Amino acid sequence: MSAHALDHEPDDLAMAARAALVREIDRSGAWDADPVWREAFEAVPRHLFVPYYYVGAVGGFERVWGEDPDPRARERWLRGAYADAPLATRVRDGELLSSSSQPSLMAKMLTELEVEDGDAVLEIGAGTGYNAALLAHRLGDAYVTTVDLDPEITESARRHLAIAGFYPTVVTGDGARGVPERAPFDRIIATCTLTSVPRAWLPQCNPGARILAPLATGLITLRVRDGEYAEGRFLHTPAYFVPLRGDTRPEPEEPHLGGLPPRARSHELFRFLLTLTAGSLDPYEAYALWEREEQPVRERYGITVDGERVWAWLDDPEGPYTWPLP
Repeated sequence: MSAHALDHEPDDLAMAARAALVREIDRSGAWDADPVWREAFEAVPRHLFVPYYYVGAVGGFERVWGEDPDPRARERWLRGAYADAPLATRVRDGELLSSSSQPSLMAKMLTELEVEDGDAVLEIGAGTGYNAALLAHRLGDAYVTTVDLDPEITESARRHLAIAGFYPTVVTGDGARGVPERAPFDRIIATCTLTSVPRAWLPQCNPGARILAPLATGLITLRVRDGEYAEGRFLHTPAYFVPLRGDTRPEPEEPHLGGLPPRARSHELFRFLLTLTAGSLDPYEAYALWEREEQPVRERYGITVDGERVWAWLDDPEGPYTWPLP
C-alpha cells in the first residue's frame, strides 16, 4: 500500500473496501449520466487522503488514524475511510473546519459538472485533495486547479495528492476571488457552501462554462453566458457543506419559527426556502408562499447573476417571486 497503509494488513483489505464503496455508489445511481466517473473512484485510493479523521464522541470528537498502534483501530480507520459518509478532517476548538465529503454526493456533483476532455476546472475548497485527485484522474493534472484559504489545508492536500501520484495546481488564496492567473475555466465546482455567487468567478470563465456550487442547502448549477451574466436552477439534491471562508458576508441568523406548524418547521424543503430568502422574507411570508405554491421542490428555484445584481427566484427569473442575494 502506501506510507499510510496498515503495517500488517494485506493490500486487498483497502482494495476490497474501495470496491465495496464503488458498488454502493453504483447502486445509488450517482454517475448514471456519466459512468466514466466510476473508473476514477475505482482508481483513486481515498484512504491516502484521510490519514486521520474525527468521529463524534461524548464531549466532542475522537481522532481515528492509520498509524494507531492497535491493529483493530487501524482496521476501523481503513473501513471508515471507505464508508459512504462525510469525514471530519480538521477540527479546531470543537468547530468543524474541513471535511471529506460523502463519496456518493461527490460522484453526483462531478457527474452534474458535465466535464469534457480538455476542460479546465477550478475547485473552490481543496479539502483533503481527494476531489481534485478524482478530477485529475479524469482530465489530467494540467487541467485541474484547487484553491483554499488555509495554508495548512493546501499543504496537506498537496502532500496527499503527491502520495497518490497526482499533481494538479494547488493554490492558497480566497476562493471567492477565484484564481485569475489560471483562468479561463470551463468548469467551477465549489465544495463549500456559498451565501451568494462571487462576481469574480464569471470573468474567469469561458462562455458556456458551468458552475456547480452548494447554496442554501441545495446545489445550484449555472451556465455562464459571459463575464457579466450567468443563470441556472437548483438540482433536487440536498447538500450541506462547511461555509466558504474568506467570504466576508455574514451567515444569516437562524430565524425564529415559533407559531409555524411543526411540519413546516421540520420540513427540509421549507428550511431550504428559509435559507434562500433570508433577509428578504420573514418566516411567515415564506410559509405563506410555500403553502400557496404547494411546497415547491428545489428544481423550481433558480439564480441569476447580471452584472452587480444577483437574485434567486421561483419558476421564472422575471416572475413575481424573486429575492436579492448579497
